[in-house]
Amino acid sequence: MSHSPGLLLTILAFALVIGPLVFLHELGHYLAGRVFGVKIDAFSIGFGHELFGWTDRRGTRWKFSALPLGGYVKFAGDLNAASAPDPAWLELPAEERARTLQARPVWQRAIVVAAGPVTNFIVAIVILAGFAMTFGVDRTPSIVGTVSPGSAAAAIGLQSGDRIIGLGGRSIATFNDVAQFAVLRPGERVAVDFLHGETKVEREAVLGTATERDRFGNEYKKGQLGITPTAPVAQPVGLLEAPGEGVAMTGKILRTTLDGLGQIITGRRSVDELGGPLRIAKVSGEQLALGWPDLIFLIAGVSINLGFINLLPVPLLDGGHLFFYAIEAIRRRPVTPAIQEWAFRGGLAAILALMIMVTINDLGAFGLWKSLTGLIG
Repeated sequence: MSHSPGLLLTILAFALVIGPLVFLHELGHYLAGRVFGVKIDAFSIGFGHELFGWTDRRGTRWKFSALPLGGYVKFAGDLNAASAPDPAWLELPAEERARTLQARPVWQRAIVVAAGPVTNFIVAIVILAGFAMTFGVDRTPSIVGTVSPGSAAAAIGLQSGDRIIGLGGRSIATFNDVAQFAVLRPGERVAVDFLHGETKVEREAVLGTATERDRFGNEYKKGQLGITPTAPVAQPVGLLEAPGEGVAMTGKILRTTLDGLGQIITGRRSVDELGGPLRIAKVSGEQLALGWPDLIFLIAGVSINLGFINLLPVPLLDGGHLFFYAIEAIRRRPVTPAIQEWAFRGGLAAILALMIMVTINDLGAFGLWKSLTGLIG
């Protein structure tokens, strides 16, 4: 039996996850722009029609807009909320022109644009560092405790006391490394390197597949090697060590994201697993129902993904601007306005297509398509 967290809790959790992350992302752009003396016309949470707002003494319009699925900072000299350069900035009076983003050297513009995603990574590092200090870090060694009969581990001769040192060409240090690698690869053939006593053994195993259902009715297919660890080891982490652990944990989550994306691109994982705002809302409600630590950990994960997505070299995203700046730095002159305009149009089309696809996937995750099939049938 599944237990839905309810619509109100889901909306609240979604606001708690997305709202602060969007604000902090845009605040990164804003503060970097301020450092370099760029005039900022608007700071918006959400897109579209303004619901309410105010104008500060510097002339920046702070506002909340009707579509709360993101936000933007509009700098002087920007054509639109996507920070496409406005050719008209060249016609501004010299004093105003000097305060536009386009008047800044390319390295300053790059810092302003990169500051948003970088802020997302910093948020995640701070949260995960806090988790490391609060709960410690799992240092359970990658030593086999027990081997399940008939499992992938049994098939390659793994025994209690063996130490796994590599999976799929990646070095393995802890049992958590084993679990994180295996969980994304159900049914896949992977190389397994382990130490049997002092002898290094290299084998290939086909990971097992386990289907699990959580309390909310969500089903997951997970890869399994078929082993259990020895006694768990949790290492306490002090204040000085915590940032380093936060960086390491952020790196692991980012690598897991890249692994999953690579599997979707290569067809080893279904595109149905790509989710958008609706699925984030669904998962947010579920994590809040489980408790505040689960929701805060989700915020760290979403922040990492938000930073990563924004760095993709797609026009309209921060990564697209950085791509143009890189070309400008190499050529010593900006990409022509006509090329940028067509690139931004293509980027908009790609993002809209992706949003339609993930929305269809999200509605499927909510069970809409199964319900419609049942009604038709």
